[in-house]
Amino acid sequence: MTEGVLYVQEGHVVTLTLNQPETRNALTESMVKAVVGCCQRIAADHAIRAVILTGAGPAFCAGGSIKEMRDRSGLFGGSPAEMRDRYRLGIQQIPLALYELEVPTIAAVNGPAIGAGLDLSLMCDIRIASAEATFAESFVKMGIIPGDGGAWLLPRAVGMSQACEMVFTGSTMTANEALACRLVSRVTSAESLMHEANGLADRIAANPPEVLRMAKRLVREGQKQDLRSSLEMAAAFQAIAQHLPDHREAVDAFFAKRTPKFTGLR
Repeated sequence: MTEGVLYVQEGHVVTLTLNQPETRNALTESMVKAVVGCCQRIAADHAIRAVILTGAGPAFCAGGSIKEMRDRSGLFGGSPAEMRDRYRLGIQQIPLALYELEVPTIAAVNGPAIGAGLDLSLMCDIRIASAEATFAESFVKMGIIPGDGGAWLLPRAVGMSQACEMVFTGSTMTANEALACRLVSRVTSAESLMHEANGLADRIAANPPEVLRMAKRLVREGQKQDLRSSLEMAAAFQAIAQHLPDHREAVDAFFAKRTPKFTGLR
């Protein structure tokens, strides 16, 4: 275990569990370092094909530590210039590490995802929620702004109008309300959340690993490219994919009417 985060790998799937339930998994300096460290470990391991992120205890993540805000300590200490650097070199390293992972990621939101906790879920490709989950882009309620990428991530997930409503009001929404605005893709019972997350991760991980990485990059880059640029990138990736061993394995398995066995580049 990296301090604050449980790292468990089963086959090609890694589950990261924020493991400071006594703080509702608040993003303290130690938690930030732990999450970034786990992402670096995942990025270096090409055997990994999918990642699940969840929280221990009743909360997914309560966001920044209110106690540290009050005490002007940890991420919230120092002068304005020092605090700016603490953000850039601290909590802002999480979106750079988690959002930029090449492998598909799933947020299994087991409880409240508040402020930076909501933004943490937005850094994942897919979000599924327990019926007990709640969501709030609540920074304005604490007299601050989304400092960890939420203002960039949220409109891409729910659209500009819904994002602005969430940012400007700081209001909390239920899991079903999150489903209605497409913040999450499904809602499950609390008991079946991890079963659903693992089933989804296994279905993802059953596919060719290098193709998964290219498909994710193509989708991500498509959010900021014009159509012509996206088509050019797709042509390049397709040319690579069709020369990979896993493409030949998929074709051979199709004609042999058997389940393919994908191995990646190894």
